[in-house]
Amino acid sequence: MALGGNPIFNGKNFRGATQAPPVPQAQYGQNPYGQNPYGQVPGRAPGQVMDAQGGWMAQQQNMTHDQLQQMYNRPAAGPVETGRMTFDDVIMKTAACLGVLMAGAAVTLFISMSLASLLMIVGALGGFVLALVNTFKKQPSPALILAYAGLEGLFLGGLTRVLDGLYPGVGLQAVIGTLSVFGVTLLLFKSGKVRATPKAMRFFMIAIIGYAVFSLINMVMVMTGAVQEPFGLRTSFEIFGIPLGVFIGLLAIGLAAFSLIMDFTSIEAGVRSGAPERFSWTAAFGLTVTLVWLYVEIIRLLAILRGDD
Repeated sequence: MALGGNPIFNGKNFRGATQAPPVPQAQYGQNPYGQNPYGQVPGRAPGQVMDAQGGWMAQQQNMTHDQLQQMYNRPAAGPVETGRMTFDDVIMKTAACLGVLMAGAAVTLFISMSLASLLMIVGALGGFVLALVNTFKKQPSPALILAYAGLEGLFLGGLTRVLDGLYPGVGLQAVIGTLSVFGVTLLLFKSGKVRATPKAMRFFMIAIIGYAVFSLINMVMVMTGAVQEPFGLRTSFEIFGIPLGVFIGLLAIGLAAFSLIMDFTSIEAGVRSGAPERFSWTAAFGLTVTLVWLYVEIIRLLAILRGDD
């Protein structure tokens, strides 16, 4: 997978965008700078050649000393001037996604419980579809990414309202837990103590596949009525008196935290390789997806712990 292993960044042409355009090839005897064959320039005697360097030198000779000094004192063009992705771009666009997400979540607070539950289902299904669309699109679409954030806001708002009604306070605790995990993960990444190494990536892939299989089986058993518990197998089985969902939840939170490491790795690689500025939307989308996943796992774990009291 490209740029750190996050599937959201897979297939995005980050590095290819930094390649310089090919130099036009001139035919034999033709000057590539638009001059006459054999370097002859109109107005010049035959045999007198003006190449690119000579043209630049002639231009310099026509400039005053102050003009030359001012030109040389100008700062080099940075990523913003060259249209490249920067960390500031990623931060601003991630903030925009999270702002839309919170606006969608706020909608569920001012409507009836039945309508909030309906919007939760709509947000979950719509967000899943747009997540797939945005993941497999070669070029990021800001409108689709913001739409995904809005739908996920409806889903998270409805889910939080339902669980917070059953277990008061879990919503705020989940928000604090999500921010805490994000902050600690970012600090560990910046310190260099945690990296997305190939060995860690292999473990992550094995663990995420196993978790996905478990989640699918659990969902089918709940939908078919094979398990009557609200969280399915997560609360139907216990290990040393502790619900299975606690161990599964801790594993899922760890996987989500490592997914943040992969997001940071991908973003860092994109900035260093000079990815186009538009791919900062891809980075913001990747972070939003991971934070949504992390929040869901934390609030579900808290609900399981509260339900076991």
